[in-house]
Amino acid sequence: MRAIVCKQYGPPDVLKLVDVEKPVPKDNEILIKIHAANVFPGDCEMRRFDVHPSMWVIVRLALGIVKPRREILGQELSGTIEAVGKDVTEFESGDKILGSTQMRLGGYADYVCLPAKYPFVVKPKNISDVQASTLSVGGTNALHFIRKAELKKGEKILIFGAAGSIGTYAVQLAKLEGAEVTVVDSANKLPLLKSLGADKLIDYEAEDFTKNGDCYDVIFDVVGKSPYRASLRSLKPGGRYVLANIGLTVMLRGLWTSLGSDRSVLYQLASIKKEDMVELKNLMAEGKLKAAIDRTYPLEEAVAAHCYIESGAKAGHVVLEIGDTV
Repeated sequence: MRAIVCKQYGPPDVLKLVDVEKPVPKDNEILIKIHAANVFPGDCEMRRFDVHPSMWVIVRLALGIVKPRREILGQELSGTIEAVGKDVTEFESGDKILGSTQMRLGGYADYVCLPAKYPFVVKPKNISDVQASTLSVGGTNALHFIRKAELKKGEKILIFGAAGSIGTYAVQLAKLEGAEVTVVDSANKLPLLKSLGADKLIDYEAEDFTKNGDCYDVIFDVVGKSPYRASLRSLKPGGRYVLANIGLTVMLRGLWTSLGSDRSVLYQLASIKKEDMVELKNLMAEGKLKAAIDRTYPLEEAVAAHCYIESGAKAGHVVLEIGDTV
């Protein structure tokens, strides 16, 4: 079978298309024929080993000290179950599914074997494979952080870095909660965010949201680039500053802020749960949530997909179409 392998840390061209042996499922595993795999920005970070210095040792031990321990990237996918291990009862051959590979990775390939207990759910017929492949990381992270924000109907939320894999879902989920949504991103990405329901649009290169006089109940920084102190000043009393991408220093500052003021700094990492996957795929099947697809690439153009993501031009999701997508 075909696979994109990453045998060393580095730029996009370390990714190579090779033939590898097709896996065979263990007793508790399912063999998935992959149709589409989302290229998550975290894949690029793992490929080049780009992590905050405070987390360097821990992540290096997890991913591989000298070279990647898991050579085939890919955290989320959609596909068809081709075979199941003898102990698997929740799925059967022929099921169309979507979900996460967790830290086993392996989505950039024709096939992957994964434990059946992983957060996979049956794909609704009215969701395409490309759309379905984007839900399990971006969708569940957005759901997690919107829940952490405890948004109430009529509250104002600002989403900083809103046009990415997490942010595009966060905008829609915040609107479903009845919030007024302001988004901050580059000018060329704002039309997409308006189409997803954003109420107010800010081009970060033309306007500093911390100096325009507006205040918010929630500021959700998806990318970890909002100014810390100025953002806190832009919160209403009792406001929540939600951070999805931080290092140890900001975690400590956040703890101090939460203890010493009426503002809360929230940053708990998300975990991917099957019940959240069910909620998200139902919302998408009902037309209440949509995947913002920027571009698709065939598997053999994974390098180009990574280059495009790292160019900063991406708005929404970039997906590898691997075979027989519907």
